[in-house]
Amino acid sequence: MEQNEIRLQKYLAECGIASRRKAEEYIRDGKVKINGKTVTELGIKVNPNIDIVYFNDRRVTKQRENVYILLNKPIGYVTTTKDQFNRNTVLDLIKGLNIRVVPVGRLDMYTSGALILTNDGDFTYKVTHPSHEIEKTYVATLKGIITEQEIQKLKNGVAIENYVTRPAKVRILKTDTVNNISRVEITIHEGKNRQVRKMCEAIGRNVMALHRSKIGNIDVKNLKIGQWRYLDISEINAILQ
Repeated sequence: MEQNEIRLQKYLAECGIASRRKAEEYIRDGKVKINGKTVTELGIKVNPNIDIVYFNDRRVTKQRENVYILLNKPIGYVTTTKDQFNRNTVLDLIKGLNIRVVPVGRLDMYTSGALILTNDGDFTYKVTHPSHEIEKTYVATLKGIITEQEIQKLKNGVAIENYVTRPAKVRILKTDTVNNISRVEITIHEGKNRQVRKMCEAIGRNVMALHRSKIGNIDVKNLKIGQWRYLDISEINAILQ
């Protein structure tokens, strides 16, 4: 391999297109071209100084610098870069940024809270892949007064569709018998689609509101809903180490 050559999926990640894992999907799906030719093999290498790479027919170039943003996502915004139904996306909230960033993982439209956006594909992989066990902490407002038995079920893992969730950290923050609601904090390592909502449904509790308060040790307690800030170097290194 020539000194300047790099695996295609790694190059796409370094350009901020997606994590390496997701980039591999894009390659297999025929969304990537090298010098005008569609490639679908994962072992292909490119020389960024010579080869021209395209993703969805747009030229891919490596960003000069990596950017890491923490957003306190409001309800009503979808976590995607472009929405086919013309709904508001989280990128509509990031104003004045001239570098392309993408969301790290997803929060559904009706969930608020901590969301990181970056152009660093390796950082995205570290946060989203369960093997790295980056904790995500949620605060769920539930209908009814939750019991200690139900809390223990969430801690041990519950059956959702075709899998059983891994053990979680769960604690009761508040119970309100007047309004018949409970507020619980749930910390998980996984990040399957709508997982916390499905976990609560599995113990017979409907989620009235859901907020992600932290990703790892990065929290949004000092950010108003809809506001964003850059991550500082210690927060970045805590994820990448």
